[in-house]
Amino acid sequence: MPRSRRPAIDKHLAPQGGVSRDGQPLSHNRAPRAELSPWIARLYVTDVSAPADHAMACGLFNDTAFLRIQMVGNWTAETADGPLAHGRAALFFGPQSHRMPVAVTGSFCSIGISLRPGACHVLKGPKIADYMNRIVTSDTIGLPSDWVLRKFDPAMTAEEMADSMEQLMAWLVDKAGGREPDPATLRFETACFTDPNMSIGDFAKDCGIEQRRLERIIRRDFGMPPKQVLRRARALDLASHLRGVADQAEAEALALRYYDQSHLIREFTELFGMSPSQFVSIPQPLMTLALESRQARRLESISRITPGELRPWQ
Repeated sequence: MPRSRRPAIDKHLAPQGGVSRDGQPLSHNRAPRAELSPWIARLYVTDVSAPADHAMACGLFNDTAFLRIQMVGNWTAETADGPLAHGRAALFFGPQSHRMPVAVTGSFCSIGISLRPGACHVLKGPKIADYMNRIVTSDTIGLPSDWVLRKFDPAMTAEEMADSMEQLMAWLVDKAGGREPDPATLRFETACFTDPNMSIGDFAKDCGIEQRRLERIIRRDFGMPPKQVLRRARALDLASHLRGVADQAEAEALALRYYDQSHLIREFTELFGMSPSQFVSIPQPLMTLALESRQARRLESISRITPGELRPWQ
């Protein structure tokens, strides 16, 4: 798979989270505290300095819903509802079934909490399938944007911001009665990280539930059918490798998830809107930040690294 032509970070960008071994931008991201892990997948703070007139076109492709607080920056995105522009705002991002074009002008600071599949359902939040590839203000899901924004101050450290996000989530969990996502959903999430080529029927048997029931649960909690969830997981792992934010010891195994090179190229292009070689050669700072956070979470979830341990790309 192509790697050598990948460009380093734009010289105009200065990510406060530092850069990877080969110059790719990193955020401050970590696992949640243990008592919130059934609902939170990841917390991150991205803080990048850039000239005021610096315009950057990129994209995002996330497999979970996010609550995001945009502290600084002027953002635009091509969503399922059409073009969307926002400055400082508290937003709810639904999961994505494909790459979403995103652009930002000037410096940007974003605080995010990635919700585990099933969290929205048990917390009496939005129906995930209704928010695929969409971005709405937090008011739409019952969290007043002004109230959320008042909980964050630009003077806070990255860890203080992450702590505030956890406090907000703890309040939501307590308000909803503390119910946890379906065990089958959480098992399926881990299985996607481990073997996204698995048989849905075999997985259902291992869970001790009928396959049609499993498919209904996955559609409810992931927003799309199980096979599409697995297909997305394969592509996101491959994309992480192409951007240099993956465990390179897995490179061959990631390629072997596809039948052949044409299958790999076709599936990747359908989901990302560009070929793997284009994905390598075009700068992808925002995409790389999101992929790095997901890949860190994945390696921790499957016990390839421990939380807080140096990641293979650092």
